[in-house]
Amino acid sequence: MKFALLFIVSVTATAYAAEPIIVADFEGSDYRDWRATGTAFGTGPAHGKLDGQMPVEGYQGKGLVNSFLGGDNATGTLTSPSFKIERKFLTFLIGGGGWADETCVNLVVNGNVVRTATGPNTTSGGSERLEPGAWDVSEYAGREAMFVIVDQRQGGWGHINVDQIVLTDDRGATPIVVPPVPVAKNVTRDLIIEKKLLHFPVKTGAKPRIVTVSVDGKVVRKFDIELADEDAQWWAPLDVSEWAGKKLTVIADVLPITSKALDSLQQADTLVDSGNLYQEPLRSQLHFSPKRGWTNDPNGLVLYNGEYHLFFQHNPYGWNWGNMHWGHATSRDLVHWHEHPEALYPDEQGPMFSGSAVVDWNNTSGFGKDGKPPLVLIYTAAGNPTVQSIAYSLDGRTFTKYAQNPVIKQISAGNRDPKVFWHEPTKQWVLVLYVETPGKQHTIHFFNSPNLRDWKLASVTKGGIDNDKYLFECPDFFELAVDGDVSKKKWILTAANSEYAIGTFDGVTFTPEVSRLTDVRGIGFYAAQSFSDIPNNRRIQVGWSQAPSPGMSFNQLQTLPCELTLRTTPDGVRLRREPVKELEVLREGTNQADSLANFRSELIEFRADIAPDQTTFFEFNLRGAKISYDSIKQEIAVNGHRATAPLINGKQKLAVFVDRTMLEVFASDGLTYVPMPFIPNPLDQSVLIGGNNGANVSKINLQLYKLKSSWTRN
Repeated sequence: MKFALLFIVSVTATAYAAEPIIVADFEGSDYRDWRATGTAFGTGPAHGKLDGQMPVEGYQGKGLVNSFLGGDNATGTLTSPSFKIERKFLTFLIGGGGWADETCVNLVVNGNVVRTATGPNTTSGGSERLEPGAWDVSEYAGREAMFVIVDQRQGGWGHINVDQIVLTDDRGATPIVVPPVPVAKNVTRDLIIEKKLLHFPVKTGAKPRIVTVSVDGKVVRKFDIELADEDAQWWAPLDVSEWAGKKLTVIADVLPITSKALDSLQQADTLVDSGNLYQEPLRSQLHFSPKRGWTNDPNGLVLYNGEYHLFFQHNPYGWNWGNMHWGHATSRDLVHWHEHPEALYPDEQGPMFSGSAVVDWNNTSGFGKDGKPPLVLIYTAAGNPTVQSIAYSLDGRTFTKYAQNPVIKQISAGNRDPKVFWHEPTKQWVLVLYVETPGKQHTIHFFNSPNLRDWKLASVTKGGIDNDKYLFECPDFFELAVDGDVSKKKWILTAANSEYAIGTFDGVTFTPEVSRLTDVRGIGFYAAQSFSDIPNNRRIQVGWSQAPSPGMSFNQLQTLPCELTLRTTPDGVRLRREPVKELEVLREGTNQADSLANFRSELIEFRADIAPDQTTFFEFNLRGAKISYDSIKQEIAVNGHRATAPLINGKQKLAVFVDRTMLEVFASDGLTYVPMPFIPNPLDQSVLIGGNNGANVSKINLQLYKLKSSWTRN
């Protein structure tokens, strides 16, 4: 951190030097003589977004104060050393939560708070952009003061971002809050619905507005959206087909009087600007991403009516997190996906958070009809209170929410992400739920039900505490055969960060035998879930890849489907994952390894079986991604990120998939998985192999494939 030297000059209190004084710019590796309490601020400035956070923009230089460390439940304060007020104004950049006295910055003089400001956000859908702020402090000229950054808020927007604190005489010398453009409230436009979609103009990073959509006087949709007041950066579609021929009223809570946002609303039967759909520069070609908007956790993975259903957390109206819906896509082969309209919209119970889906083959729920088993979705409705609810479908396309929702009432404010399955030995449904209990204890609650509607608490498994993320949110729970032997099965309990436990389960209680294991050693893999109702005991998992696509009308993606198995290793029984065999359909032509020098491809599947000696170091360069293996350390490095990758029977078996925004690396025959966000240079489509310390390229059995886009059949 760079601090200007605060020195006293021999002038009167009302005489000021011309140059601004930087109180703090947070460019160093620590906070120096600032004093931190709690856990929210860590030991030094952040360099942009933290784990699990939306992109942070608007700060200056490389560093800023960001209290999202450990998530929105972390709290603390950060207090400057005493400094003398020697200029007329104190300016700063601020973002994050807008909670008075809880997510704020305070100017303290003689022990009293004389100025205060908060970030701009209190509801979902906001932006992490820092905006300029300023105080006139001339009345305190010559007096000692302290700048205090406060985070005492838990839950949504429970953090604060601050940068560039400056004393200045020239209020315009440093960015400050400018007088607002005159605004109008409850701006309204009426339309007669003539097309399937109503498109809203979006400018990512603009101030979010609350939009309400009504039909016949009834509110049917409500969401936050970064409306473009002038030219749209992209267009967000709202499906209005069910109200064809009716008058629809759109109301924006606040708009500048010069805004053209509502005037520019467009009706159409297809997406606006869809001519290059699925061919956009940063559209991943091997991984699923929605046509428009943000995606995160995969939800409700299930095989139903011969289709793999992928539901997912979706914000159709923004590039960032917010407005949580359940998006919906299906596939017949786990490779080519077709996106459908939203399955679940936010309602009076709140936004639609994560959950799962099952086929109720015996119609225990009573939702089935004419011999058709219902597809039942189980989800968290994250309002106040936060509860667990269900919806059902008989065609896999239209979904009806259960009239008597919720089926599980709030246990704590942090209860969410139900995973449900049928337990055949005890002939009952089991629901696995993350619950944060008082004291910030992460727990997994197990419930039983005969019918998916009536649930009873069966047992509780404890995980980590506070910043220990073990068994923190998004649980998955399933049984696998050890080494393919169906007479030897174990249960696996995993959560959002993919740490897992292996043990036994009797339908009521999970007894872990070994815990805190992981095979995921990369970056940006979160909240994975496995498919229900797949035959032949296959366990196929998909995770959320936190790989951004800057400048696009969509953001984030889902990982490749991977098949999970249990394998006995020298360290005990461990999870093994490998990309599903169905992906082989994307291979173009034959193995290209015999012409490596001439190989060029945007999409790559790279496989290598290495038999190294104890002095061997291999390095592969795939479109600029550097992947190396050190057989002495038994360690793999992916773009500098290192992970343990043991030799298996004296060999290292690698599989790598290269896409436009992501790498997926499978090492040690699937015992180590290293996913990695990565945007390659579009001009670099080469593959290079090298090594040192006696490396012998002839010891590599190489398979190299050009891949086709998975979107070619959409």
